[in-house]
Order: sequence, then C-alpha cells, then structure tokens
Amino acid sequence: MPIWFCLMSDSPTSDIASVADIVRVWSSRKPDATAITFGERTVRWSELDERSSRVAQALVSAGVGPQQRIAFLDKNSVEFFEVLMGAAKANVVDVSVNWRLAPPEIAYTVNDSGATVLVVGADFFEAIEAIEDTLTSVTTIVALGIHARWPHYEDWIAAHDAVDPLVPASLDDVAFQLYTSGTTGLPKGVMTANRNLFQLLSNILGPWSIDETSKNIATMPLFHIGGSGWALVGMYAGAETLLVRDPLPTVLLDLIEHGHATNAFFVPVLLAFMAMVPGAAERNYSSLRSVVYGASPITNETLLASMATLKCPHIQVYGMTETTGAITELGSDDHDPQGPRAYLLRSAGKPYPWVEMKIVEVESGNSLPATEVGELWTRSPQNMVGYWNKQGETAAALTHDGWLKTGDAGYLDADGFLFLTDRVKDMIVSGGENVYPAEVENALASHPAIAEVAVIGVPSERWGETVKAVVVLRAGAEVAPAELISFSKGLLAGYKCPTSVDFTDVLPRNPSGKVLKKDLRQPYWAGRERNIN
Repeated sequence: MPIWFCLMSDSPTSDIASVADIVRVWSSRKPDATAITFGERTVRWSELDERSSRVAQALVSAGVGPQQRIAFLDKNSVEFFEVLMGAAKANVVDVSVNWRLAPPEIAYTVNDSGATVLVVGADFFEAIEAIEDTLTSVTTIVALGIHARWPHYEDWIAAHDAVDPLVPASLDDVAFQLYTSGTTGLPKGVMTANRNLFQLLSNILGPWSIDETSKNIATMPLFHIGGSGWALVGMYAGAETLLVRDPLPTVLLDLIEHGHATNAFFVPVLLAFMAMVPGAAERNYSSLRSVVYGASPITNETLLASMATLKCPHIQVYGMTETTGAITELGSDDHDPQGPRAYLLRSAGKPYPWVEMKIVEVESGNSLPATEVGELWTRSPQNMVGYWNKQGETAAALTHDGWLKTGDAGYLDADGFLFLTDRVKDMIVSGGENVYPAEVENALASHPAIAEVAVIGVPSERWGETVKAVVVLRAGAEVAPAELISFSKGLLAGYKCPTSVDFTDVLPRNPSGKVLKKDLRQPYWAGRERNIN
C-alpha cells in the first residue's frame, strides 16, 4: 500500500512554495548536478537558475508585471523550463500553448490569455506569421531560432543580468495557466495556483517512488498537465529530468535501458506502442522504480502487455487539468491480473487522503449510494482557482462550497474505488487528447453541403477512441467523406478531425430537440463494458 507522509521541516522541499523556488532551492543545494538532460545536452541546476533569471529580467524590462500573462509555443525543450521558471521569478503567469492547434485556435488562446510576450519555436514560425496581425495583446514575439524580424531568444536573454528579481509570490497567486477545450468550442484557461500545485507535489513523492536520485522521463507535451505537471514533480524532488521532444517508443525504451530512467508518466496509447516494439520485453529495464499512467482509459490488453514488457510497478492515476492532475491512484499492489481482485484493473483507484469525492445525480446534484452511476464531483486543495476571464463557466463548474463537477460519469464501489463509465459532457479522448464534439461540429457545420452534424467517439484499438462525424446533407448536396475530413483539417488540430464520416437522413433527438448521442454511439460500443475505451 502507498505510504503517505509529511515532509520533514529540514527537507529542501520544505522551502519550496512556488515554481521559482524549485530552481532557487536546488541550484543552491547542488549547483553542479544535472537538472535536465535533453538528448546530448545537459543543463546544470546553476545554469537553469542563471538563464531563468535572465528571462525574468527580460520580462520585467518588457514591462510585464506580477500576475500578467506571457505565452510559450514550442514542442518540448529546455527553453520551456527557462521561461516557466523565469516567469515565476517575476511572478508572471506562463501560458503554454497547445502546438497541435490550427493557427486560428492558437490566435484565440493567445488573445484570450492577454499575453504580451510570445516565445515561439522555429517549427511554428509559419503558423504565427499567418496570424500575427490578429494577435491583439502581444507586443513582443521572441524567436527560438533565427527569424528576420523577431528577436532571437539567446540575444533577448543575454541582454539582461542573471539576477533573480525576487518578485514576491503568494500561495494564492496563479503559477501557470493551461488551456483545455470548452464544450462550447472555445478553449478555457485553467488557473492553477501555487497552493493547488504544491498540495500534490508535497505529498506524492513517496507513493510514486520519486526522490532526489531519480531520473524522471518527461515526454508528454508540456502544454498538458501530464507533461509540465509531471516534470515539475521530479524537479520539486531535485531529480534529473530526462526531457524528450517527441514520444517515440523506440527512443523511450532506449532511454529507460541505457539512460537508466527510474520514473515515467505515459498515456495508455504510448504504453501500447512501446510493448509492440520488437524485442521490447527482452530488454533490461531494471532501473525503473515505477511507471505512472493515465490521461485516458486503458484496455486490459494494453495494461497487461505493458506490465509484462517493462516489469516494474504500474500506478494508474485519474485527474484533469482543473484538478492540477492526479486525484486518485490505483497503486501497484492493486495491479494483480490473476488474483481475486483482478477486477480493480478496470478501476481508477481511490482518491488521495486530502481529496473528497462523491457521485451525484446529474439533474438534482443529490449524492448517490455506492455502485450507482452518476456524475463525479470532487473537492480538494488541488481544485483550480477558476477559468480565466470566464466567470459564468467557472460558476457552472465549481459550486459555492468548492465542489468541482468533473463531467465524468461513474460510480464508487463499497470499498471506495472509482469506476468510470461514460462522459456526461460527451467529451472524446483520442490518444490522451481531449476532443469536444461541439468544437468539431462548429467547424464542420461551415461546409456548404452540411445541414446538420453530430460528432461522437467510436472505439479504436490504437487511439482508444477516434472522432466520427454523423452528417445530414442539405437537399441535393453531394460530398465524399474524404472531402469533409480534408475540410476539417484546415480548421482544426489534426487529432480533433474526424477519421470517418457516416451519412444519415435524420439525427435522433429527444422531445426537447437535443441530439441523442448515446443512441448514435450505441451501435459502435455494443458489447463493451464501458462507453469509453
């Protein structure tokens, strides 16, 4: 069973109360130790401290004040952490932009945040050039690479002293802001306070077997809580972060075997791909202490294959951006596929001791007894501050007494284990990415041949779910599925686009006119235990 503990007052982490304090403490304690390994590049804690201080001074010089926003757009890179921690030293809120978004979606995110400085990687110069004139708040674009007009990142930070500005930050100040898609089709900025983040970090190191000696793989996109949040767990402990730009299964297996990785967080689809690599199960992964997995449901086949391949403790977690990541855990002791409690492999585990959970009837909000399915609500110090500039949506998600409505349907059994069964809000999870049908429907509805469209998730062995569009055509219109899929790719990130299209004469609706998506999904999910994969 996991051992929950309180940190000793003389522990280095007891002095950490902000993202900036992470680099301050560990650069002071072990300046020459490796903070990040990124391919052939190694970054010492002292170097990360120095360069993040230059970023902080550059932001202060640019007039970015405490709790104002800046934005970062690039794949995983060392500079992400320099900017994140530099912003924290100036008590500036870092907004990590989803690089998988289409240019109009990127523009919305940056504009909504009000970011005045945008740091952008070379892979995304073209995307920003396409929307540059529409960026309403950005006054400075900094290039991670050579650009004809934008200042080079290295020049930008070199122009400033490596002196920590020591701008005060409180536990209630926002540490960072990640965006999650909205059911209305517009992304929402989730405000995560220092208090939210360090509630998790200060309690989770023991259960996940992470400490100062760990080598922690960070490979998930850093615009995700499962990417940046996971990396910060290791950094908080003073561990070395093994940063990976693209999550390639062969690269990750090499990193575990030859880089002696001790800890990692992977989404189920990545575990499946890693187990499929020829000869993967015969390699030496003895350095691994644990693999934590989550972000989307996992099949028994994938879980058993991963356990047989990696031969280390597996820990399942459930959470969301709004809960600062994990709020439940299915520990390694409960991963016994042969024992009398093998059914627990279908569970998301139990809530952490500081997390409250209840299952409620959706319409009334009344609590339901064990084993009855309803909407999951949770209350803990990890719950977000709210959605940036969206008071109405914040009020709809957070009750007056602090309960967060997750939008996930499921039940708690008599022993307190959480089992998820469906999604109240029809969200689709494809390869660990959240896809909201309304957003896809809004994009497809602009095609001249479409009269009505409903988007659902259908099972996929590779991705868990993929997006399917069910379309009613306008009278006399003709269009091929491939054309509609291609049309969507010009408006949406690739993972949101439908992979298949069905045509129908009419969409099923209830008496109030709402499309019955459960009826649309039913033929594809028939015979399966859950309506999520």
